[in-house]
Amino acid sequence: MANESIREVVQARYGQAVKAAVSGGKTSCCGSSATPSPSKGEALGGGTDPITRDLYSSAEAAEVPADAIAASFGCGNPTALAELRAGEIVLDLGSGGGIDVLLSARRVGPTGKAYGLDMTPEMLEVARANQAKAGATNVEFLQGTIEAIPLPDGAVNVIISNCVINLSTDKDQVLREAFRVLAPGGRFAVSDIVIRRELSEAVQKDMALWTGCIAGALLEADYRAKLAAAGFTDIEVEPTRIYDRADAAEIVTSSSCCGGDVESSLAALDGAVMSAFIRAKKPLSC
Repeated sequence: MANESIREVVQARYGQAVKAAVSGGKTSCCGSSATPSPSKGEALGGGTDPITRDLYSSAEAAEVPADAIAASFGCGNPTALAELRAGEIVLDLGSGGGIDVLLSARRVGPTGKAYGLDMTPEMLEVARANQAKAGATNVEFLQGTIEAIPLPDGAVNVIISNCVINLSTDKDQVLREAFRVLAPGGRFAVSDIVIRRELSEAVQKDMALWTGCIAGALLEADYRAKLAAAGFTDIEVEPTRIYDRADAAEIVTSSSCCGGDVESSLAALDGAVMSAFIRAKKPLSC
């Protein structure tokens, strides 16, 4: 399938997912399920599948509107790990319902700014509504693709992203653009799905898994190589969760993937997929 067709499928599914989320249902882009009400002190996220659940603390959830949590389809919590500082300018690639943008805006404070970039109009509508509810004045949501970031060179100090880069069909271009818009010394700090071994051709081609965070993911070595080719240094890949057969069973069942050969899919996915925190830096002189 052509790259543009894959992008259209991804955009359509995420548009449908956010509509379901804010209307009280839940269609996770890494599976489909209903979101339970969190208990006090419970970690929560935008879904109940093994990739998107339990990403944010109850304290973090209290900092943002409920719809920002409901419309979160990430695989990690980049704002908790990016070591944001007051006054910094942050860009979230694929910002969805805006949770990571709003959390970042609180961390960088009134002297800083947080941008969110998303290609899906439905996501941007929800994100801007959440911004208004949160009263966040140091936030701006932009429409566009992560392969063509609508910001000038050196515009931001930190780039974050939450389970989005894996969805792109041109990851080299995404990383080149990230490098371009970072100021010298800027930091790349994203959560993403990473593959630990090669997946079968059937899994790689499956559209449900493309929009469900898996089939488009890079092998760790390839991720490192692409970051280096874009100019980044100090590259680190830190596993945050490795998905086992039980997790894979949830993914396969909820995404309706892989035709009828479920056992082969489980065998392919067992231990092959992980959520990871990926760090890199743009050199001070480049």
